[in-house]
Formats: sequence, C-alpha cells, structure tokens
Amino acid sequence: MATSHLRDICFDCADPHRLARFWADVLGYTIRLPEPATAPDVSIALDPPAGGLRIWCNQVPEPKVVKNRVHVDINLPDRAEMERLQHLGARALKEIRDAEGRLLWTIMADPEGNEFCAFPPRE
Repeated sequence: MATSHLRDICFDCADPHRLARFWADVLGYTIRLPEPATAPDVSIALDPPAGGLRIWCNQVPEPKVVKNRVHVDINLPDRAEMERLQHLGARALKEIRDAEGRLLWTIMADPEGNEFCAFPPRE
C-alpha cells in the first residue's frame, strides 16, 4: 500500500517577502526567484540547502487571529542563536522548563506572529 509523504510547509502571511527573508535567514534556505507565469507578490518559495522540505510564504488577505494548530520546531546550534533570531524579527513568547528549571525549549513567534519552538543544544 502506498503512503503519502510530506511535500512542503506553507505559511500564510500578509507580507510574503518579509516572511521569506526571515525564514531563509533562520534556516539557510534560498529564496527562489518567481517564475514568469506566477504572481511574485502572492507566493514565495524557499529551497532548502540540501534535502529537506521546501517552504512557501503565501499572501492571504486576513490577519492571523488565533494560535497555530500546526507549527515548526527548530534546533538551535548554540545559545547565541536565540539573540540572532530576535535580531531577525522573532519574539520569545514563553520558556518551557523542566522540574529542575532547565530550559527545554522556547515558544517563539516569527515576524507575522506564527508560533514555532526553538530547542537549545543539549548540554
């Protein structure tokens, strides 16, 4: 029996150029130039550096109103990466800690308010 496989991750957003630049900088992806037959301001594709899933930033007319039902998790290479993400436009929303107070992950929001989880390196 054949099974489906994950193809892309898509973010709905007001400003696909801004969000594409953010995620390209965060993940080291390349922003794909729009094909002549497409509307360049509506959808922007991001290609992964080597393997992995393509990301799309799709312009929608309505604003984000409630919490995401699906989100992205990323692994941080070091503790300094959190500062870099915030410099790029991310906001830290909540730190999740274990019973001993060790940071497990941080719930963050990208420049359009889409939540994602940032996991620090294991110590």
